Amino acid sequence: MSRPGPVPSAGLIGSLPPGHRERLLTLAHEVDHPALTRLFEEGGRADRFWIVRTGTVALDIHLPGHGPAVVETIGAGGLVGWSWLCPPHEWHLGAETRSQVEAWQFDAAEVRAMCAAHPEFGLPLVTLVAETIGRRLRATRTRLLDLYGPQPGAPSP
Repeated sequence: MSRPGPVPSAGLIGSLPPGHRERLLTLAHEVDHPALTRLFEEGGRADRFWIVRTGTVALDIHLPGHGPAVVETIGAGGLVGWSWLCPPHEWHLGAETRSQVEAWQFDAAEVRAMCAAHPEFGLPLVTLVAETIGRRLRATRTRLLDLYGPQPGAPSP
């Protein structure tokens, strides 16, 4: 696999120790997606994930009666998709590119197998993904409160 351009110093890849980073990148496939490409839908099968090299991806949640609400935008170095790690491997959010995106795409089953075969690699990777899950849950909660929570000065129900 060839990897044009530098490896991002931030995000999941940049946070892994160099040996683990190189091990993970052996499973990467370079992909390009034009703007406004739907990567996945909430509830769909989570069988892959991406690490953004360039561009941005919006994560959204479907709100009945309101349609999708963007809860976070992911840029260079960011992980798109964590549901691949946790059974039942179904997407918890949706994702759409906001601009042209170049990314590394990973097959979830291959990465899970590598984690199981090499726990010294798997534990740091799973820990970084768990940190991402925590940040995303906090960001989603904050965004939904901003959109639909009580407004200052509004009467209480």
